[in-house]
Amino acid sequence: MLEKSFGLLFFLKQSKKNTKEDRYVYLRITVDGTPKELSTKRLWSPARWNTTIGRANGNKEEDRNLNAYLDSIYHKVLQAKKQLIDSDKEVTAEALKNMLLGIGEKKKMILEIFQDHNLQVEALLDKEFAFGTLQRYRTSLDHTRSFIQWKYNKDDMDIQSLDYEFISAYSFWLRSIQNCSHNTTVKYLANFKKIVLICIKNGWLQRNPFIQFKMVKKEINRVFLTWHEIQTISNKRFVTDRLNHVRDIFLFSCYTGLAYIDVKNLNRKQISTGIDNEQWIFTHRQKTNSPTRIPLLPKALELIEKYRSHPLCQDGTHVLPVLSNQKMNSYLKEIADVCEINKSLTFHIARHTFATTITLANGVPIETVSKMLGHKSLKQTQHYAKILDTKISFDMKALRDKLS
Repeated sequence: MLEKSFGLLFFLKQSKKNTKEDRYVYLRITVDGTPKELSTKRLWSPARWNTTIGRANGNKEEDRNLNAYLDSIYHKVLQAKKQLIDSDKEVTAEALKNMLLGIGEKKKMILEIFQDHNLQVEALLDKEFAFGTLQRYRTSLDHTRSFIQWKYNKDDMDIQSLDYEFISAYSFWLRSIQNCSHNTTVKYLANFKKIVLICIKNGWLQRNPFIQFKMVKKEINRVFLTWHEIQTISNKRFVTDRLNHVRDIFLFSCYTGLAYIDVKNLNRKQISTGIDNEQWIFTHRQKTNSPTRIPLLPKALELIEKYRSHPLCQDGTHVLPVLSNQKMNSYLKEIADVCEINKSLTFHIARHTFATTITLANGVPIETVSKMLGHKSLKQTQHYAKILDTKISFDMKALRDKLS
């Protein structure tokens, strides 16, 4: 319910402790006939005060400074009034006074809200969120904390401090001090934006500081292996068993499109007969929990059989003896060097290779590839189609044959 009447008045008041001629400037807030007074902590001479307008007389610098200060308080009261109305709270003189003095409701702090969000994500692990998602938000929280320390020299900040300048400075800090790439910066800002939207939805923040702030990722060329490079790695016999094992697991991902964590967690129960009486993988992507159904190609089946009797795979809880992601990527760099492949080989390149060289380049429809990759939208898969000269060549050859 809104107030029936509202008034603000600045006036001079004699203090019992102050026996000098100057008096303290007070503000009286009146709502529905109920007044509340608070001191501005400023002293002023009655001879230089205009009681009609409630401001200092004169045009000297100190007169203008006082009036500017009183105007800022006046506008803060109006902002507090708007905030109460927007939050569907009763507008009273007491409530306005408390808001100006910071009394009453506990201030909502940026890092506290961020931490509460992360605790909720942690509580829903394996139900709604993957561990990688929790790690991402934890890193984002650490970055936000470090930025606030760097920029404002504070342990935390009131969410009311969030504005366009804060976001711009945060973006600069990520790109300069943290040396993040453009897309990585956008990713961390997107994580922080989720926390801002939580504040807005709860009515704790009235204006979105991300308005007019552009957050567009730059398109990047995804690295993948050509068919010749796949054959080179396949035919190479390495001196150490560990490199042969890593090579085989990498090739398995090239022929299935599974991400590292999904290959690591793959067990025998997830492999069964599909609609065509062939062997399929039926699983869910750990990253997005989206269902994935992949018919197994002969090369992938060969690799499964090759490691069936491996000590780590005999009980069926693992299909392949997968090492840690860090070790896999380290050994893949060795493999690239030995095979003279001038690419920074990582395990995730296998997934890109499945999407491009193995499927799209061989005429598999993009909708089918998207389903096998477990993408939630076709837009995610279209990135691969854009970089395939071989696919363009394949499609144009089919067109030439048709026209001739």
